[in-house]
Amino acid sequence: MNYGPLLFFGVLATLAASWLGLVAVPRHQLAPLDADLSTNSANSVVTYPPARSGQAVQGHAIYVAHGCVACHTQQVRAAKDGSDLARGWGRRRTVARDYLRDSPAQLGASRLGPDLANYGERLGTNAFNLVRLYNPRMAVTNSICEGVPFLFEQRPVGLTGPSPEALILPPDGGVEIIPSAAARQLAAYLTSLSSGGELPEAPLPAKEEGNR
Repeated sequence: MNYGPLLFFGVLATLAASWLGLVAVPRHQLAPLDADLSTNSANSVVTYPPARSGQAVQGHAIYVAHGCVACHTQQVRAAKDGSDLARGWGRRRTVARDYLRDSPAQLGASRLGPDLANYGERLGTNAFNLVRLYNPRMAVTNSICEGVPFLFEQRPVGLTGPSPEALILPPDGGVEIIPSAAARQLAAYLTSLSSGGELPEAPLPAKEEGNR
């Protein structure tokens, strides 16, 4: 008996089912998603996720290019799935709508460093992020992150004193550290990371408890 046609159609059916389950159905479910519009306490319309500044958009491209996703996730798990919420990494679980402004989305799969989905709300000022990018161990003593010091320029302090663009660091023998445009863009992207907006599919925990 010739099993060739049966094998061919079996393989074809397996590939078709995989494509439907992994590509077609998720696209059908997620394609209609749009930014959520809600009214805040000041009776103003709030868009979530908000549009990023031009610097933050450029910073996202730098984040992708340097492979930061290899060590950092951007996905806060629900309380039943882990301790992300207890650690303060976010105020609610991450959902698909959180990634509308990201292409490609940087979900990640490894946590050698902390999750960054809500980093801007936790730690986000550009000045702090620039120091952390230059030398992470200045912010976290036992950090294993190497940072991106190659995005900064080291130069002698001028006769008129430190440049207003220089990082605020301990004195270092008349040397100052100046962030490049790319460093500022990456810091702006980190500052923009926020997943604290309330969504219909992901209410904040206090309201979840109140609805029980």
